[in-house]
Amino acid sequence: MSQEPRRCSLWLFLFLSLGVASYSVPDSRQDLHPLLQKMAEEIIDGSYLNALLDLIQFQSSHVWTADLSHRVLAYLNSRHVAFTIPSLKAAMENLLEQRLYQPQKLLEDLRGTDAQQFHTAMKCLLEDKKDHLELDNIVIDLGEIRKQALQSPGVNRSLFLVTLERCFQVLNPLECVEILGMVLRGSSGCFLHPDIAESLPHDLREDAFKNLSALFKDLYDQTSAHAQRAVYCWMTGILKTSSNVTDDSVSWVSAENLWILGRYMVHLPFEEIMRISPIEIGLFISYDNATKQLDTVYDITPELAQAFLERISSSNFDMRNTSTIHRLGLLVCFYDDLELLDAAVAQVLLHQMIKCSRLRGFQAGVQKLKAELLEIATENQTLNETLGSLSDAVMGLTHSQLESLSPEAVQGAISTLNQVSGWTRSQVIILSAKYLAHQKVLSFYNVSQMGVLLTGVGTQAFHAMDRRDLMQLLRSATSLHVSDLSPAQQHGVLSKVMEAGDTVSGIVEIQGAFFKEVSLFDLWREPGFNSTVLKAKEIRRSQALFLFELLSETTRRPEELLSAGQLLKGVTCPHIDAMSADSFLAHFQYFENNFSLLSPYQVNCLAWKYWEVSRSSMPPFLLAALPARYLASLPASQCVPFLISLGKSQLDSLVLDSHKKNSVLKKVQQCLSYVIADEYTVDILGNLLCHLPAAVIRHELSPRAWATALRGLRDCLDLSSQQKAAVRLRLLEQHGLPQNWTAETVKDLGSFLVLFSGDELSSVATKFPDILQQTASKMAGTLPPKEFLQTVFESVRNISVENPSSDPSPGCHGIVAPSSDDIIKLAEANACWAPEDLLCLEEDTFLRSVELLGAVRSFSLAQLRKLKEKAVQVWDRPSHWRDYHIVSLGRIALALNESELEQLDLSSIDTVASLSQQTEWTPGQAKSILQGFLEDSGYRVQDLKSFHLVGLGTALCAMNITEISLIKILEFRVVVARIGTLLCSTQILAEFKRKAEVVFGEPTKWSSFVLQELGTIAAGLTKEELQMLDKDLMPYFQPSAIKCLPDEIFKELSAEQIASLGPENAAAVTPAQRRQLSMLQLQSLQRAVDGAKARSWLDAPPSASPARTPSSLSPPGALGLGLGYPLLVLMPKLVW
Repeated sequence: MSQEPRRCSLWLFLFLSLGVASYSVPDSRQDLHPLLQKMAEEIIDGSYLNALLDLIQFQSSHVWTADLSHRVLAYLNSRHVAFTIPSLKAAMENLLEQRLYQPQKLLEDLRGTDAQQFHTAMKCLLEDKKDHLELDNIVIDLGEIRKQALQSPGVNRSLFLVTLERCFQVLNPLECVEILGMVLRGSSGCFLHPDIAESLPHDLREDAFKNLSALFKDLYDQTSAHAQRAVYCWMTGILKTSSNVTDDSVSWVSAENLWILGRYMVHLPFEEIMRISPIEIGLFISYDNATKQLDTVYDITPELAQAFLERISSSNFDMRNTSTIHRLGLLVCFYDDLELLDAAVAQVLLHQMIKCSRLRGFQAGVQKLKAELLEIATENQTLNETLGSLSDAVMGLTHSQLESLSPEAVQGAISTLNQVSGWTRSQVIILSAKYLAHQKVLSFYNVSQMGVLLTGVGTQAFHAMDRRDLMQLLRSATSLHVSDLSPAQQHGVLSKVMEAGDTVSGIVEIQGAFFKEVSLFDLWREPGFNSTVLKAKEIRRSQALFLFELLSETTRRPEELLSAGQLLKGVTCPHIDAMSADSFLAHFQYFENNFSLLSPYQVNCLAWKYWEVSRSSMPPFLLAALPARYLASLPASQCVPFLISLGKSQLDSLVLDSHKKNSVLKKVQQCLSYVIADEYTVDILGNLLCHLPAAVIRHELSPRAWATALRGLRDCLDLSSQQKAAVRLRLLEQHGLPQNWTAETVKDLGSFLVLFSGDELSSVATKFPDILQQTASKMAGTLPPKEFLQTVFESVRNISVENPSSDPSPGCHGIVAPSSDDIIKLAEANACWAPEDLLCLEEDTFLRSVELLGAVRSFSLAQLRKLKEKAVQVWDRPSHWRDYHIVSLGRIALALNESELEQLDLSSIDTVASLSQQTEWTPGQAKSILQGFLEDSGYRVQDLKSFHLVGLGTALCAMNITEISLIKILEFRVVVARIGTLLCSTQILAEFKRKAEVVFGEPTKWSSFVLQELGTIAAGLTKEELQMLDKDLMPYFQPSAIKCLPDEIFKELSAEQIASLGPENAAAVTPAQRRQLSMLQLQSLQRAVDGAKARSWLDAPPSASPARTPSSLSPPGALGLGLGYPLLVLMPKLVW
């Protein structure tokens, strides 16, 4: 970072260096071109940007000759300016770097340029000037200058503002629109604040207006609701003026104006839509691109959609004509003319409604409409006859309806069924079974037709396939769906692929995330592939450690390995330290471009290496990975580069310890002089916004900076309660009380709505229930506060109370039972139903909603028990349940007691795998699942295959020591990494560790990748074994293993071992483990947390690596990694 901007300041030094400061030529003013005289005067004034623009302008129409450099220097000398080359160079570098780091001053400079200079600057941005200026044999890289400028935080903002202010007076308006597009797209549209939108030019030529409107349409999703409203007002103001309509009863909205508005058409008022002329709406819907436009109105409301449908209908378009329906885009999702609709038209509508999943909200209404159309489409026909013509409405079919389908009907409709996205797991199981009903053994042809239904194929069926068919599957387009298989299914495939034969080709064919399931053992068996085949694969860290070490033995070019995708995860500290200074600096870009792949320990090693070889050019953010005292010594002159650099990184992955993070943030505040003055400072902070202390958010963010900061804070995933409280107070200051908020305010607040109490949000729930529900639905995967969920619940409940069920279930009189619509709208807010409400679900509602309810993470055990009771009412006792019933339960299954679990048919490992996805089982429940599988399947523990072990998951923790000892090593060795993710008891982990010794040898011989592969199994080490581990292996424990180590065993680690843990593992040490440590151990732990260097391996000479033999050393030029970790010397001991 610190080197690149200097390229921008070298332009003048380069050609001045051709002369000398004392060179003199008589009559230099007469000899020098006026533009170069002007440039020289600007050099004297220190206006280097202006001088550069004059130079570019001069060079665009003149050939640079050898004597021009001398003439410029002569002119400077004639003005009695005592420049030396070094002082001029230093002055230019300093000023131009300031302009990059302080872009608001760049804005002032650009505002101060004359018309010709500004014209030149804009042309440079458009890149219609050549990317290089050639001055004699010196080349000025304008393309690099432009690239660095546009990548600098805040420079885009300055360029946007000055372009808006001045460009339309200097350049062709179309060129200005192009420049605005380039700058806005580089900023994801975040500069379009409402006040900016209000200042947009109103006197544009028609073509420029259309192009600028098209730009705003492209950036619609990145634009805030307030800014969308401002842009809409700007667009409509111009369109109204140009329409020359004076009669208020006649709409200014013409067909062309609708096309220009694009997605902004959803901002038209209902009354304006209803005034649109039938002729104009007819012309619009006739446009070829009307459908494309209507396909993108994701945020349209039912009211506006139906208004548009009514106007289209009034234009004499036949709303039941197939051609018309195809043109409706997302309006079809609100189609309401169902009276006397025939089945063929219903099927056409259903086909078009596939796109309705893109709508932002209103999915309950969409599902209801699909159900009504489905009923019409199947009138006087059976499901078997119409299955292939129902599009994705088939997702609304219940278990019993799917079970009623014939295998022939499913096979005939497979080309439709295999493309439907959104199937539930239970539906996929039923349809896959129907499709494969007549197939005893699967073939490639069968499974290649299945598409998204592939996940319904049983693990055992995959394992029974012919290996050649499976290999063909992995090479085919259907392989894209293999990554969607469960871990058990993937291991069913792997176990067959890795059977005796050409296993290396099998490994090569495994793509994407599926490759992460390949065991170290299988990689070791077939080490013959190269780095090229790894580039498209996801690799877990233990695989990367092994493969990097293996391939570094035979690879002479570092970039081959460092550019091989996720293989970078396998670079160790010895690898990094063994690189020469030149090699490290030359290849650092590979690390810099892939920091998300690196562990905190690797980043710490990189930081130390950079500090040692070139601390003056070290990327400043790496200082945060070193002990706090290094960062404290950062000079004020380096503050802005440091903030920019750190703001582009993820602080949580750089610094894991809270105390150290606080020291980093104190340095950040010092650099800011304890105030965030404007939006430019916010640009510089980048991701650091998420870590600002609450007091800074509350008091040090100026009003000018707040609007920009708010946008960044909304993207923060883990704000503390104190930060949230500060944000809430600022929002109240900015927007006032919630009862006064507009729809745009509520939309823009988005996830920040959870910061407000139920009482505060009650008015929002009343005025904007749809927006509130849409906001809640976007929070899928999170757990919003219960008070927020309660507000969402009440907003939906109030509507339900207005439309109570006409036929309540027995014992449910007076209770408004949840409807399917309610459940879809509520999502996680379903957790607010009383247990009795859930028991009163109508049978059809339960059948259609069971999977949605099973995914609610906030349900209490009392609620889950009522839902289980409902399942028993609907499906009979658990002994009658089919596999798809069990799979559909999700978390509801947690309410099954041990006796009920024993009644389930658990003969399928896929059914067991679905249960093992839940992590809240009691030991007794887990034991029941394990025993149920063994009894129902007829397998003994010693018969279990690798995919059985993976499918059992957490149930393995319910095994006793004797049972674990019976697991076959042949099967265990290929699923070690999976078992290493389980959080079993210490006794169970210790038994798994004993099995690992059979595979990998005794712990003293384990390598980094073995320890990483073992995961939590390594927590089963005895204190004696732990004490004997080489300290250099300590960073390769997984953090989960560190947490699982018993306190009394963890305390047996030596101070040296603890100091070598690395930042990530040191941060994983639990408070209980800390309390057992001595003062010396605690000091070592603090050193590890702080990122202090563990010097022992650095001090050892290359020959000190005890496990390497001379023949295994890297060949000359092979990354210079002579200190790399040895390959698995224990591998010959592996059990075959």
